[in-house]
Amino acid sequence: MSKSIYDEEYRRLIDALRSARQGAGLTQQQVADRLGRPQSFVAKVEGYERRLDVVEFLHLCRAIGIDASAMIDKLKVEAGGRPPTRMGEAPKM
Repeated sequence: MSKSIYDEEYRRLIDALRSARQGAGLTQQQVADRLGRPQSFVAKVEGYERRLDVVEFLHLCRAIGIDASAMIDKLKVEAGGRPPTRMGEAPKM
């Protein structure tokens, strides 16, 4: 598995975050303000120039107003994986 910021799975994640931001009607500046970061931070993330860590991903999802777990689940399904099961649920076959 590649660690490149140009990895296809990483690009899909960033594309989904950008689409969610745009769908929420937020500018990069508005998201940056909510994060307490410069607009260039959001621009570099969305431009695949800066890789997010897990905590930054959670903060970015919160700033956009989306559920981080739902975002991960969506990406899993799009990648051809099965929808995840929740604790206490039997796996779907």
